[in-house]
Amino acid sequence: MTQSRSKPPEDRGDFLSPVFPYVLRVVFISVFTGILVLAPSLYMLEVYDRVVNSRSMTTLAMLTILVVGCYVVLEILEWVRSRHMHEGALGLDEEIRNRVFHALFAARLQGTPVGGIQPMNDLRTIREFLPSAPLLSLIDVPIALLVLVLLFLIDPLLGWFAAVAVFVQVAIGWVNGRKTCKPLSEANRNAVQARQYADMVVGNAQVIEAMGMLPGIERRWREKQEQFLRNQAVASDYAGTSAAFSKMVQLLTGSMLLGLGGLLALQGYIGGSLMIVGSILGGRLLSPLVKVITGWRQIEAAHEAYRRLAQLLAAFPVPEKSMPLPVPEGRLDVENVVATPPGSSMQVLRGVSFSIDPGSSVAIVGPSAAGKTCLTRVLTGIWPCLQGNVRLDGVDIFSWRKEELGPHVGYLPQDVELFEGSIAENVSRFGDSRMDKVAEACRMAGLESFIESLPGKYDTAIGAGGAFLSGGQRQRVGLARAIYGSPRFIVLDEPDASLDSEGDAALLRVIRRLKKAGSTVVVVTQRKQLLAELDSMLILVNGRVHAFGSRDEVLASLKPKPEPVLPASSVVSISGKGGR
Repeated sequence: MTQSRSKPPEDRGDFLSPVFPYVLRVVFISVFTGILVLAPSLYMLEVYDRVVNSRSMTTLAMLTILVVGCYVVLEILEWVRSRHMHEGALGLDEEIRNRVFHALFAARLQGTPVGGIQPMNDLRTIREFLPSAPLLSLIDVPIALLVLVLLFLIDPLLGWFAAVAVFVQVAIGWVNGRKTCKPLSEANRNAVQARQYADMVVGNAQVIEAMGMLPGIERRWREKQEQFLRNQAVASDYAGTSAAFSKMVQLLTGSMLLGLGGLLALQGYIGGSLMIVGSILGGRLLSPLVKVITGWRQIEAAHEAYRRLAQLLAAFPVPEKSMPLPVPEGRLDVENVVATPPGSSMQVLRGVSFSIDPGSSVAIVGPSAAGKTCLTRVLTGIWPCLQGNVRLDGVDIFSWRKEELGPHVGYLPQDVELFEGSIAENVSRFGDSRMDKVAEACRMAGLESFIESLPGKYDTAIGAGGAFLSGGQRQRVGLARAIYGSPRFIVLDEPDASLDSEGDAALLRVIRRLKKAGSTVVVVTQRKQLLAELDSMLILVNGRVHAFGSRDEVLASLKPKPEPVLPASSVVSISGKGGR
């Protein structure tokens, strides 16, 4: 049997590789836009030198038509560049959005802090950055060096002066990057924390309102938000100052090149038209750099988003597809399992071992914090084992592809999580709804009469998280979802926590039906009524198996043994007189 494995990081490749062909084509187009942007300067040169001297209206008309055509072609190519990068951004999104979603899901399972849905926001940031003006200006920077070559051809002095201006602009950009990097990173981190805290507050609005906790909660959120605003303000101040200096250098360069060109013209080194052309070319040379510095915050945000996404995708690569495994029969082997909650170093399970035959049922009991919920998550392959293995029909359940195994496993956690959609969609696990199976699962869970009273029946929307249902109704819908399709292995974590007497009766019927169908059932419970329906019993204390065996044997072992009754002749007097 071949199990699924993750691709090694070296085989993963850079996730931006789908965009590279688009960038190369845009660079090719940019060569032509870089040439066409010189058309106004050449037009001015020709008008001063050719038209003014020849006084030819035909030449002026032809040059005007030519420069207008150049402007039209330039704008078309600019639109093509932007559109091309937009298509590249959409292609990137389509290529990696599933990878990002699965990596985010895997990180959540393992308790890795990724800032809620921040990876999705990072993908959006990169997608919006690709067709943006700062990136296109970055592409234009090397091509703008063609202008520098033209200035050297006009006169080396103009070229060297423009080169110094370029160096100053690059220095401004470097300083801007150094000054804004840290506060922007801190601001992004603070923004994520403030948003997560606000989401938590909204999710617990009823508790906060009932106990008047809003002022204190709001004060803490405000502190996080103000920290974000302070860091953002620092970064904005640096970026604004750099943008102002950059713009000033651009304007000064144009004016100084004009003055320097005038000096050269007075000395007869260049003509008057070249004096003006040199000034215009100087502004064109620095224009892409100015745009890059002005949009530096967007560049830095995209870089941070790229860094976070690269780390996430490297830590949680796409698992390789494996050969399909046969449908499990329900044989469960737990072998010396040591487990900790994701992100924690505290061992909750310490050397847990037991085996369950197919079709058997087991009750897991124990005091609070004994590790019962941790055990259910390990048994279903949600959490990995630090040591040991959990095998279903001989296969490591954690590495078994859940898309393949999932239909044969049922799981009801303590905190039932439902999703926005209809009852039928939630019960059928948002797969292909077989209404006969949905109806059967709901009937077994005791939901039939409730569903029949609804106007939309099984298509009734239950709201986000099952907000339109009571606690007991959510518990029953979760139970129906766990037994949908008659899975071979079912784990129920305190399934009777929110049930009334009618729900308890339905739960007992479910367990009887599952046992009759040959499913392997594991139930975490403290109620004697449920214990009576289960074959075996496991007592968990401090993460260790205290007792395991048939239910009656384990219960008998817990009863205190009566003290032996001694015959009267064997009673020794211990009176103070020392009677014999």
